[in-house]
Amino acid sequence: MQQHPIVSREEWLAARQALLAHEKEETRLRDKVRAARQALPWVKLGKDYAFETPTGTRKLADLFDGRSQLMIYHFMFGPDWEAGCPGCSFLADHLDGTLPHLNNHDVTLVAVSRAPLAKIEAYKRRMGWGFPWVSSFGSDFNSDFHVSFTPEELASGAVDYNFRRTPSGDAHDELPGLSAFIRNDEGEVFHTYSGYARGSEDVIGTLMLLDRAPLGRNESSTMNFVKRHDEYEQAPKAHACCA
Repeated sequence: MQQHPIVSREEWLAARQALLAHEKEETRLRDKVRAARQALPWVKLGKDYAFETPTGTRKLADLFDGRSQLMIYHFMFGPDWEAGCPGCSFLADHLDGTLPHLNNHDVTLVAVSRAPLAKIEAYKRRMGWGFPWVSSFGSDFNSDFHVSFTPEELASGAVDYNFRRTPSGDAHDELPGLSAFIRNDEGEVFHTYSGYARGSEDVIGTLMLLDRAPLGRNESSTMNFVKRHDEYEQAPKAHACCA
């Protein structure tokens, strides 16, 4: 545990006010980044991707579910995997509560994985989730959006991920991301945004809360403390001072 000085309330207040200045700077930068993100140009999609869903095969335009905007979370779950990625599962734990608000804001949220639909449905039941989740198995969708890679691509030494050449040692056959699309009145679909790696971290409210807790994330590497929510020990963890 990091050692912290013990100070008077007045000294603490001075330190807190100094931090507040940085927090306000961060907020202004976040506003600037958000504006730049919204100002990105759009790309018209030339492929009509197909997905397996609980209601049958549906095209990308169908996933909008009658709304004008679509957010897709690229969930790491490969065809031969027995369970979804723990980190993606951690993020997914935060999605269900957003759905009424997103839907009311004309936004549909869907998770997409290459795992067959039967595996997705079984894992979804295990986790107790309700958000829409479809399979892109057999489609070019994951490859075109640079979140799935073949053994040959990985063997080449680097793959295209997060808008740069990423060494294969830092990659995997499946990687996470978040993409956004819009559909106009003519039914045309446009790709407006994608973010990868830690770019979706703000979606994970637990991390945002931990960043304000006394010991923070308390991690030795990015999210190394995370498990699927049904894999944590049932007994409360003893505090170090009481162990």
